[in-house]
Formats: sequence, structure tokens, C-alpha cells
Amino acid sequence: MASITASLSAETEALLQHECKTISKDLIHRPGPDFLDRCFVPSSRTPQVIRSLGQLYNHGRLAGTGYMSILPVDQGIEHTAGASFGPNPMYFDPENIIKLAVEGGCNAVATTFGTFGTVARKYAHKIPFLVKINHNELLTYPNKFDQILFGSVEEAWNLGATAVGATIYFGSEESNRQIVEVAHAFERAHELGMATVLWCYARNNAFKTADKDYHVAADITGQANHLGVTIQADIIKQKLPENNGGFSTINFGKTHKAMYETLSSDNPIDLTRYQVANCYMGRIGLINSGGESKGATDRDEAIRTAIINKRAGGQGLISGRKAFQRPFAEGVELLNAIQDVYLDDAITLA
Repeated sequence: MASITASLSAETEALLQHECKTISKDLIHRPGPDFLDRCFVPSSRTPQVIRSLGQLYNHGRLAGTGYMSILPVDQGIEHTAGASFGPNPMYFDPENIIKLAVEGGCNAVATTFGTFGTVARKYAHKIPFLVKINHNELLTYPNKFDQILFGSVEEAWNLGATAVGATIYFGSEESNRQIVEVAHAFERAHELGMATVLWCYARNNAFKTADKDYHVAADITGQANHLGVTIQADIIKQKLPENNGGFSTINFGKTHKAMYETLSSDNPIDLTRYQVANCYMGRIGLINSGGESKGATDRDEAIRTAIINKRAGGQGLISGRKAFQRPFAEGVELLNAIQDVYLDDAITLA
């Protein structure tokens, strides 16, 4: 705990001592060793899907805790390979991505068809594969908010995938097609016995005003989560909320004053608790993204995000650039620092 609190400086007391008075922790389906038994065994998931979920929850340093640490590396497509791997060119070789996840003690590695296609036989038995099946290819000019399939669910299964992942850009012009496309893909993945993970991102130029970016508003991201669990994603990936009031400020959608007055507050734990509530009160696990690398402050920021996620009722972090855009050993250390938050019993549900 001492090394963790040393990283938080002025925010330490606010984050570690905060008591959530918005949505009671008693309403949250808490992560824990029996999470699958409590929340997935009663569901419609088949024994094969339950087994795949068990592989995810029972691998790496966080095995058996109900928490997850996932290394995601799809930025070579989403952000260009040069921008992603320029800080550390060793990751142009995709085997090093898998090595980092293994050495970092992650529950799974999330990356592309291309990466797994080059090393699947060597690593399929060493760490669960999460195959990202769609991407925003970024070479279309001007850029547009779309995600297109880069391969089939069957091909992910052939590669030895434990799970498939996909992104939906909720709020974009293409979101209706993406919802239908991903819903069908997730149905097929469940038929084949794989788990499903959904990147629930908001994308619309109108969501950003002159002074605030509501792509990370609790109300908008919370609703994106709610849509994601509706199409039976087993795990939801979402950005950490930074504000609230996106619907009311932009003046669209349906709202209730409770969304802003009683179900949330300005505290980041309360904002994230609202995201968890929209994941069926935690029946479907929320993992927050680690965000971009900013250099020297990455470790502190990663620990902060992990504390917020854990105390809100989330199930872990999916952090990529902060780990792979630095020397290999430092990347392993950063992943372990994140995991240490979830292993620390003194950090509890707020």
C-alpha cells in the first residue's frame, strides 16, 4: 500500500478514503473468486463460454481474484504503426507483444489477426488470446468514425482465441450497422464457445464542445455500456469518465435529474460507479482503458485509474501504450504496478 499511496500525492485521501453515497456498494455485483458462479453460470452462456471466461479470469497474476489485467495492442492499425511503435521499435515484431503480456502476468493479450497469425502455434497454450476482429483503418481521408471487420469469428477460433473483441462507435453515422454486425459476431462467438469483449466508445463531433469533451461523460459512456451489455458482451471496455452532463449540455437523448444529482457526483469514483451500474450493476465486468502514454507520469496515472476502477466496482484495466511504448522491463513493471492495486485487499469497494 505504501508504494501505491506514494504515487497519488494530493489525491490519495480523496480516492482511498472516498465513500460512495450515490449508488450503494451493496447494489454492486462485486468482483471476486466466485464471480463466474454468481453472475455467469445462471446466464444463457454455454459451458464452453463459461470455460473460456474461466480461462480469462484464472490466468496471470490476478488469477482467481475476479479481476483482470489485459494488454491491448491494436494501435498499429487504429493509430498507425509508426505512431504506435516509433517510441519502441521492437514492437514492430508482433512476437514481442505476446512476450510482454506473458512476462507482465496479464490475464490475456488483445491484438490483431495479423499478430496472432504469426505466432499462434507458439503461444496459444501460454496465454489466452483475445482477437480484435474490427478496426478503424485510419487511411481513409478525411477520417471517419467507422469500424470494419478485418476477419471472421471462425478465423479467430482457428487461431485458438479464448475471446473475440470488437469496437462500436456509438453515436457515429455508422453505429447502427456496427451494432448489428457486432451483435451477429458475438452470437457466433458464443456458439463457438468464445467469450466476447466490447470496446464501447462514443464518437460524434457534436459530443465535443469548445470547452469540454463529452465523449468521456459518465452519462454518455454509461449508456454506451448499457447498449453493449444488451448485445451480450461478456466484458465491457470503456474510457474512464472525466465529466458528466453530456446529454443535457448537447441537448439530446433522454435524461432524468437523478443521473446528475443523486446517481453521480464530480468524484471520479462516483462517475465510474455510474458506468458500472449501466453494466447491469456489475454483472458484466467493466474494464477501463489505460489511455495514452505521457512518459514520466504513466505509472502514477495507471495506478490512479486502477484505484478508481476497483473502488467503483470495476474489474480491471486494459492498458497498452503506457506499457509497450517504453523499454520492455519497464513495461512489465508498469503492468505489475496496475495488478498490485487489485491484489491489495486494503483497497476496497467505495
